[in-house]
Amino acid sequence: MSALEAKKIGTVNGLDVDALHGVIDEVKKDPSIGIVEFKVKTGWKGQTRSETLVESYKLAGKEIKRRFTISADEPLELLGENTAANPQELLMAALNACITVGYVAGAAVNGITLTKLEIETTGQLDLRGFLGIDPKVKAGYESLQYVVHIAGNGTPEQFRQIHENVIKTSPNYFNVSQPVRLDAKLEVES
Repeated sequence: MSALEAKKIGTVNGLDVDALHGVIDEVKKDPSIGIVEFKVKTGWKGQTRSETLVESYKLAGKEIKRRFTISADEPLELLGENTAANPQELLMAALNACITVGYVAGAAVNGITLTKLEIETTGQLDLRGFLGIDPKVKAGYESLQYVVHIAGNGTPEQFRQIHENVIKTSPNYFNVSQPVRLDAKLEVES
């Protein structure tokens, strides 16, 4: 099914395909409409706990209010209280959530109704890097592995094309797989 035919379908996988095409068309006409800025503020809540506040984001320069909190903690064995997912699990969850959107939207614009979509991600860290025990050991992952379990009325070839497109276009796939410059600033308060 072509994208043009999918436009006539309406809603697929809970997404309004016409609205999706409308966004695509608007951003094509005026790329400034597609500039999105996200921000979060994280505060320490004792021991290894933190809470991140999401208050707004900007789309095309316009601030849009929202309010969510995201908790993080470490497992008991890593000196936490085990009250929430740890930062590594949240990193993987953010990757999975972002690529999930790509699979759902990719299927929808092709008129494919999904019956299953699950993504399992794993990664292995060496605490010697994080703890500063061995400077030769990286503090982060050498690699992450993920498996996408997908089913629906698409062909294997259609799902392969969607998969390849997700890898090319997912912001968090890019953010995790490519170096992203971090500009850090420290403000010591009295």
